[in-house]
Amino acid sequence: MTVRTRFAPSPTGYLHIGGARTALFNWLFARHHGGEYLLRIEDTDRERSTRQAVDQILDSLDWLGLSPDEPPVFQAAREARHREIAEALLAMGKAYRCWATPEELTEMRERAAAEGRPPRYDRRWRDREAGPEQEGKPFAIRIKAPLEGETVVADLVQGEVRVANGELDDMIILRSDGTPTYLHAVVVDDHDMRITHVIRGDDHLTNTFRQCMVYDAMGWTRPHFAHVPLIHGADGAKLSKRHGAVSVLDFREQGFLPEAVCNYLLRLGWGHGDEEFIPRDRAVTLFDIKDVGRAAARMDYTKLTHLNGQYLRMADDDALTREVLERLAKRTVLFGPDGAKRVRMLMPFLKERAKTVEELTGAAAFAVQDGAPSMEAKAEALLTPEAKARLADLAAFLQTAPWEKQDLDQWLRDYAEVKGIKLGQVAQPLRAALSGSTTSPPIDAVLWALGREEATLRILAAAG
Repeated sequence: MTVRTRFAPSPTGYLHIGGARTALFNWLFARHHGGEYLLRIEDTDRERSTRQAVDQILDSLDWLGLSPDEPPVFQAAREARHREIAEALLAMGKAYRCWATPEELTEMRERAAAEGRPPRYDRRWRDREAGPEQEGKPFAIRIKAPLEGETVVADLVQGEVRVANGELDDMIILRSDGTPTYLHAVVVDDHDMRITHVIRGDDHLTNTFRQCMVYDAMGWTRPHFAHVPLIHGADGAKLSKRHGAVSVLDFREQGFLPEAVCNYLLRLGWGHGDEEFIPRDRAVTLFDIKDVGRAAARMDYTKLTHLNGQYLRMADDDALTREVLERLAKRTVLFGPDGAKRVRMLMPFLKERAKTVEELTGAAAFAVQDGAPSMEAKAEALLTPEAKARLADLAAFLQTAPWEKQDLDQWLRDYAEVKGIKLGQVAQPLRAALSGSTTSPPIDAVLWALGREEATLRILAAAG
């Protein structure tokens, strides 16, 4: 048997971080077992589903490295198949036509509420023949729920879960306008897509018992179910916008790397001992659905940011440079002719201090422009009259000093020794003059990246 999993988002909004983790778990489970991972866009809610949301979902999955192994299936395009199965159930006597009107359904709900019962359809058309008054009137098709016994689901995360069949209702599988209901369409699609394992949020657990009615009535083998606990905010409340980034692409905009996001999401509710740093190839080797816990996970942005910093330090310098330059261009920063080259030269040092690509972009901004950098208040405070005089002297010294990468640090030390001052008295004002900040890559690296002419220009501007 080939393991086949699926991620099935609804395109009524952006892909949120909980959905991304569900996609990741499905992807990892399929890869761990040498199987296939599929995508189904559940777009049957025509009023709320949008092409923009579909594009955002596809873009998010592509960024995370979780694109499906086959082209996406769009649920709305399969309505004819959903109707076919509903009518087959009707022909087999396992479903029935229901002519209950909206007013009758409202009355049933109100009566149940008054009597303290769950609002449930009273099955009035289950064993009733249509009369002349129903001729030509619209009807829904309802499945016949089992009336006795239990439905048992051996969930791979939650364990064995049971519900008394008396608690199940005769759910509608085809509405009176001929459109299928979500709970019916999902079963038909999973069957036809040969899905072997349904891994999804535990908010779908109650749906599973109702969906099992369709599997059982059709004589189809149920897939294995695994219902994963949801993600909460650090305060234990359901994750929402007030907790920070919720959309997957929010994380991209904030400068997180997809590798770090996936590593962090993997550890939300799943674990392998004390390992925190788990690259993708190792995650495929280790991932087992039985290691997913039953308790809700809590989002911790501090941990994610720390992990992102680790991935930044390992990231390819060329790729980071490209992304930083793109972000700087969006900020409408004016590039000097050598700006891109300088950022690339400094990237090995810049990424050592940054936690996000956005932070990295800010740290690199001084290198792309020509001329004096914008000065931070703390950096400007270093430029005392004494420091300015020393910078002017340094600028003159620069004209004759050897300009070799390996020598720049040493000549700064030699300069401080000759002048009888501490190295910091030279380096701190020089850093402010070159970068406009109190923090930067090593001074010798900055000098080398800027070049003698640009470095001298900046030092003289600060000394003026």
